[in-house]
Amino acid sequence: MRLAERMDRLGTENAFEAAARARALEATGRDVIHLEIGEPDFDTPANIRAAAQRALDEGWTHYGPAVGLPALREAIAADATARKGFTVHPGRVIVTPGAKPIMFYAIMALVDEGEEVIYPDPGFPIYESMTRFVGGRPVPLPLRMEHGFRLDPDELARLVTPRTRMLILNSPANPTGGVLTRDDLERIAAVARERDLIVLADEIYGRILYEGEHVSIASLPGMADRTIVLDGFSKTYAMTGWRLGYAIVPEALVAPISRLIINSVSCTSAFSQVAAVEALTGPQDEVEAMVAEFRARRELIVDGLNSIRGVRCLKPSGAFYVFPDISETGLSGAELADRLLLEAGVSVLAGTAFGDVGWHHIRISYANSRERISAALERMRAVIEPLVV
Repeated sequence: MRLAERMDRLGTENAFEAAARARALEATGRDVIHLEIGEPDFDTPANIRAAAQRALDEGWTHYGPAVGLPALREAIAADATARKGFTVHPGRVIVTPGAKPIMFYAIMALVDEGEEVIYPDPGFPIYESMTRFVGGRPVPLPLRMEHGFRLDPDELARLVTPRTRMLILNSPANPTGGVLTRDDLERIAAVARERDLIVLADEIYGRILYEGEHVSIASLPGMADRTIVLDGFSKTYAMTGWRLGYAIVPEALVAPISRLIINSVSCTSAFSQVAAVEALTGPQDEVEAMVAEFRARRELIVDGLNSIRGVRCLKPSGAFYVFPDISETGLSGAELADRLLLEAGVSVLAGTAFGDVGWHHIRISYANSRERISAALERMRAVIEPLVV
């Protein structure tokens, strides 16, 4: 069957492909430690599950408004106002089935063919993929290890051209765990205002933070009306399979994105939105416990990786990933990822799954138990250290 030419411009997310390879190896009887998928290994808190069950019993099984149930939009607005540092009106909140659609809708609604989108490299692969799909030109902005995997605002300013339409930010970041400082964001905001850029701020990991403060660029002067804030429930509340995300958008974007939702998915499931209200307004102790456990795992994996000859690993400030440099092995990240899977039964991702800067890196998700992380580190040591002269 002949596919439309635009399909050649659409990429994928390699984490799912790597997980499938790992499961295929497991099917042969091998023990595989999964460090590839960016998914909390915790159950959705019981109060949220119970709220969903009640909602089903109460008949929340029908179509709802395209932009989300009013009760959830109000709860998101109140939570975001308290946590993100700027006043959010419920009318500017849009609920979607997962946070990824926000990337699709924002880029589709705003980027014309030939216009440029600056995105982080390394960064979530869908940023580049979707830009290419709509006919835009993706422009990578390097995030370097020596700068703590934070973008350089001066380098950003040099990349902006008259064709630049959008800047994508992700803090805390996938795949590096890097976090932009308030000073970074103030300088970035100055560029956005001066050069009339729209900002897509991916803040999905905003509550998984170990040091410092989470600053939303939308809270800075003049930025709320040029920023699309992306957030959701998958990481904070271990609700990946629920597919529930949201955006806070400038008022002018509410109607266009509503049309895109109506033309694609109609709406987000009602019972899951009722449960999301409970997530935001109910007890937060399980979120805090999850972040505390991730902090302990971060210490374990960073110390363990840095004890392996040939590996250099920065300590991430947020999210649940590390992005170690493995250049001393003489292998690319892709080559080492293959060897770790086949020889050690440890599934990680090649750094190039997130951009060219990741050539000599691998990404490791520490969303696994401390026991399994410790076992993975010893298996990795056995493969890596013999490679280093």
